[in-house]
Order: sequence, then structure tokens, then C-alpha cells
Amino acid sequence: MFYNEDYLAELLAEAGVVSADEVAHSRNALSGGETIVEYLLAHSALSQEDVAKTLASNAGIPFIRLADVAFDPGITETISDEIAKRYRVIPVQDEGPTLTIALADPLDFESLDSLPHVIGRELSLVCVTQQDIQEHLRQFYHTGETAAAGASEYSVTGGDAEAGPSGSDAPIIRLVMQLLTEAFRLRASDIHIEPLETSVRVRYRLDGKLVHVDTHPKKLLPAIIARLKVMSGSMSIAEKRLPQDGRIQLKMGDKEVDLRVSSVPSNHGESIVMRILDKTALLLGLPELGFFSDDQQVFEGLLGLPDGILLVTGPTGSGKTTTLYACLNVINKPDKKIITVEDPVEYELPGINQVMVKTDIGMTFAAALRAMLRQAPNIIMIGEIRDAETANIAINASLTGHLVFSTLHTNDAPSAVARLADIGVKPFLIASAVRAVLAQRLVRKLCPLCKAPAMLTDKEMRALSLDSSRMTEATIFGPVGCEKCRGNGYKGRMGIFETFIIDDEVRTMINTGLTTTQLRRRARELGMRTLREDGIRKVLAGLTSGSEVVHATMSDAD
Repeated sequence: MFYNEDYLAELLAEAGVVSADEVAHSRNALSGGETIVEYLLAHSALSQEDVAKTLASNAGIPFIRLADVAFDPGITETISDEIAKRYRVIPVQDEGPTLTIALADPLDFESLDSLPHVIGRELSLVCVTQQDIQEHLRQFYHTGETAAAGASEYSVTGGDAEAGPSGSDAPIIRLVMQLLTEAFRLRASDIHIEPLETSVRVRYRLDGKLVHVDTHPKKLLPAIIARLKVMSGSMSIAEKRLPQDGRIQLKMGDKEVDLRVSSVPSNHGESIVMRILDKTALLLGLPELGFFSDDQQVFEGLLGLPDGILLVTGPTGSGKTTTLYACLNVINKPDKKIITVEDPVEYELPGINQVMVKTDIGMTFAAALRAMLRQAPNIIMIGEIRDAETANIAINASLTGHLVFSTLHTNDAPSAVARLADIGVKPFLIASAVRAVLAQRLVRKLCPLCKAPAMLTDKEMRALSLDSSRMTEATIFGPVGCEKCRGNGYKGRMGIFETFIIDDEVRTMINTGLTTTQLRRRARELGMRTLREDGIRKVLAGLTSGSEVVHATMSDAD
């Protein structure tokens, strides 16, 4: 008997091992204590190996046949006969810190969560057939089929050595898939699974705002965490004391979705945050990002430069990486060789060579950049300039005929000059290499179905430096709320931008060591539109609200 027979039957149908009609027929034909899978094994072409291979594929672990394994002498001593019988597992290979074990039911997440604690080892899993488990339990531990089969009806919860019936446990796989599917449907950017003292809180980040969506009993946390770690394929179920990172790839309908998974131990248990990387973002053009036609024309001109550095700046979560990807999407042509170095690679771009930073083996941004330059690229994208070494290599690349894209953490565009100087880049190199800096923020877009004419408050009018004469030229809209936008009046986000062009006059100012304030003042005189001013244009165009722009541009000096 498997932990979740109904879900397993659905998996078998999805994998094409049995038909949906066979599953439906088996449900109607069940009698006595027979399960769906048992009926299918007896009355269809389904084999135990088909079941095991489907489970292994779903769990992201290898399928093996124990008859093919050359067991080491004394391998059975790594697991006591009591634990082997209770959990229906067989030790396969002892590799020092890691013990490989075979099991027939990777859907039993309560047991999977408890096994590392019960055995006291870090575990690597492989999947085998139920028959393989029964035969080797009999061979290794001298147990009969009855005892072995009976053991499968129990699971251990939360690392506790007390066993209890698993039939009443929540369907963890369905719960986890429901969380992921609903987050994708609502276009959430993040999923937060947070352990509290007596419960588990689930929140989605929708259009930049965290929204509480569900609460679950605390006892479900270990199984939820274990399921997500197994799905990631690279995270250890046994390790709960250290942070871990992983990645889950799913297909939602006809869309492929990547989730970047991060687990961190907290005082009430492990906390999981998943960043949803929707690959449709790769198709975004500059208008979809929020560029008006005049700004788009200027920025497309910058993308056509043969060399130099183009920087995108802003705080974490301001959409810098999405903008870089959109830029690469615009210039990705067969006659251009483009290489990126990222930490991590968030989206896989067709036709582009992407390198992931791995600091633990010495593959830093700087090391990757040095190697990339020997690949003769036309265009280089650096995920972020973090130190002087990376910055100087990027500048040297730009001065030797490469177009370089990267990001910095600064509040506005002119501050990028001071930031580069702070990390050790000489002013004359900044002036020579950097062609332009784009600062950006994200603001929520008003829901087009329910937005309604509104008045700005006096506080918003003062903050946005608007007077009544400008108000007569446009209709201001505000949020209302409808079913489509879940009642909050906003749907989706767009960028507001500040483009700082470094021309000959600005280069002279940088070389003479002028301050950021002086650079910003001169840039304004030369026609630079600030973040707040671009936001005002989008308020007057009815795309967003005054409060959104005020909130997003609180640091705007003007």
C-alpha cells in the first residue's frame, strides 16, 4: 500500500503508463480492502517497475534494481532491522557522510522527513519496486512479507520515534501543488512559507506587496519542507541547521516555470521562500517594461552602441534584472556573440551563453569575466558589479570594444558615479567607459477594469509638485477594486525610469571630481527626467496612482 494511492493513480495516468479510463474503471470496480494501484497491477498491463519508475521520476530520484547492486559487506549494519522493517528501506551504499537507501514510496514525506534523524545520517534516495523491498527485507533482515507489508501502513511524524497511522495525514503533494499553482495563477513573484509558533503561514508577493493567503497546522511543516526539497533535486532533507538553495522546474499548463528555492532555519523551524521565474518575462520588450516612446527611442539608441558600459541601478526588487534581459532580447541577433555571468542564472536565454557564479569553487564574477573575454564576445552582461576587481575588468572590456551591461545598487542614476568611485574605480576610467545609467523603480499599475477618476490629495499634489493647471490637462485615476484584481485596485507593475546620459560635458565634470549633487543638478539642466517626473507622467496618463509614485520615489532629491 502506498502513502497516497489516489495521487499515485493520477501520476500513472499523466505519465501514460495507464489510461485515465483504466483509473476511472478501477475506482468503480474496487472491492474489500483492495487499492486502486493493486487493482491496476492485477487487471491491466501495469507492472511494479512501471509504478516505481513513475514515482522516481516524480520525486526526481534515480530508479534502480536491487538485483544489479553489488552490496558492500556489512552494509546491513548501517540500518537496524527494526528501522528497515518499519520504514521499508534497504541500505544500498555507504559513502562516508552520505548513506544511499532504497525505498518504494517516495510519496511518504512524513517518513522521509523522519528517516535522517532516526538513522542519524545524511541520506541519498533511490527508488525500487515494492517487490524488491520485500525480497531484500526477507534476505537481509529475515522478515516475512506480512511484517514488511504491515510496516508500510505507518509513518513517523516530525522526527519523533513514535509511529502512527498515515491514513489521516494531509495530502501533502496536493497541498504543495495547490500552493504553487495558485501562486502562478495570481502572478505572484514570491511564495513565503513561514513557521510560526503554532502554525505555518503562507504568503504571496503580489505586485510587490506581501499578501497572507493561508494558514496550516504546524504539524504539516516537516512534510511540506521535505516535499519541496525533494522537488528541488539538490536540497538535503536531512539538513535543517544550515541554509540551502535549490531550483524547481514545473510545467503549468503550456508554460514552463522555474522556482528558485531558499530555505533558512528559524526559531520555529525552516522557512522557505520561492521566487517564481515566469519565462514569459523573456518576451518583454521595452514598452512592456513601462518605457514611453521618447524614452524608448533614447534607450534603443544606447543599445546600438558598439562599446561602453550601460548600467541599470535601483534597490533590490526594482526590476533591474528583468530590464537587462529585455535589453538582451532586443539585441540578441545571429551576428552577435553574447555572454552573461550571473549569480544565479535566473532565466535561460536561447542563443546566449550564460555562466553561473560558483564562489565555492573559485568561479567569482571576476574569474568568470576574465574567462569570458577569451571567448571573443561582442556583448557581455554582468549580473552585478560588486567589487573593484569586477568593475575594472568590466571597464577594460568596454574600452577594448565590448558593450557591457550590468547593475548597481544606488538610489538614482548620477549616484552610480560615486558608487563606482567608492569601490575603487578611478574617475577618468568611469568617464571613459560608462555611456549611460538607467535608474528605475517599480510601481503598481491600476487595474484597467475598475480604475475610476479620482482626485489627488493635497499631500500628493505637494509631493509631486503638481499645480491645478497641469491637472486640467489630464484625468487622474485611482484604485477601486474588482474580482479581477482581487479587490485591491491594482494589477501588474511597470517601471519608472531616470536616464543619465554621460556626454562630453558630464565626462569633464566626472574628471574634475564634482559631487553627486552637482552632477545631478547639471544632468537636470541637460534634460534628464527624474524618477518622480517620469512617475508623474504615468499618473497623468492614467496608468498608476499618485500614492504609488510618491511611495516609490521617497528618496528622490527633488
